[in-house]
Amino acid sequence: MLLTALAAALSWLGRQGTRAVAASIFIGIATPPLASLFKPIFPFALFALLCLAFLRVDPAEVRAHFSRPLVVVAASVWMMLATPLLIGLTLVLLGMADRLPGLYVAMILQAAAPPVISAPTLAALMGLDAALSLATLVVCTAVTPLTAPAFAILFVGSGMAIPPLALGAKLLALLAGAAIVAAVVRRFAGQAWIAQQGERIDGLSVVALFFFAVGLMDGVLASIISEPAKVLGLTVLSFGLSFGLMVLTTLVFAQLGLGQALALGLAAGNRNMGLMLAAAGAAVPELTWLYFAVAQLPIYLMPAMLKPLVRRVAPPKAA
Repeated sequence: MLLTALAAALSWLGRQGTRAVAASIFIGIATPPLASLFKPIFPFALFALLCLAFLRVDPAEVRAHFSRPLVVVAASVWMMLATPLLIGLTLVLLGMADRLPGLYVAMILQAAAPPVISAPTLAALMGLDAALSLATLVVCTAVTPLTAPAFAILFVGSGMAIPPLALGAKLLALLAGAAIVAAVVRRFAGQAWIAQQGERIDGLSVVALFFFAVGLMDGVLASIISEPAKVLGLTVLSFGLSFGLMVLTTLVFAQLGLGQALALGLAAGNRNMGLMLAAAGAAVPELTWLYFAVAQLPIYLMPAMLKPLVRRVAPPKAA
């Protein structure tokens, strides 16, 4: 009886999808003690999200993308080389480094980051091509130890360089561990059974995203109370950058079809800033930390905002 109720609850959460994910942000802001409590759970929630992402997507679909790697390679080059260079040069031309150095550092690290680990999950919740999103995420994450330090040195300086060996080891352990867990579950449960559990897996993803999002909001309420104008400005900026990258990427890859182009746009607009923050450690200014927290808002809110539009212009494939 308990297992049946739990399965029903997870299915319901999976159907709520983007709405439940969006609500977690506001819960985190409104409950600072809960945010502090969940903060140490970050690494576990991150790993669970990637395990569920590997599990949610049919391996045959991912292999199909790698068997025709041109799209994945092009998307990865765009996200990990072209857009960081474009954003970095734009910020330099605007003189951001001298006027707002903390924000400049934050935006450089954001641009150099790979897509969020939840990108395939969010793509699946929106009915987009989650397999392409996951394939691109794997490649982007794998090259991050090479590209991110290069952009940090180019635009910020050697003092902000990210140790590539430490970051590479962390990324490798995360990706390999999640892939192994998903493979073991798939081996014993069978692909047919996993395909039947789609809503429940989405529900588990929502739970993991909840822990992750609430923990990230630690300290945000205090900043809203003490410096509301600054938080509002950072929020508008983060939405603008995320939405701008999503639209630009969707247009660049529009010839693939909206289902794939929007999946890539969603990944390009939502970057794994938490990973970059962990790698940079105490080297980042206070404003950088605040921007990273506020910039989670578009990651969690935009899928819910855009899902009705996505359903109209790129309806999900029939099961």
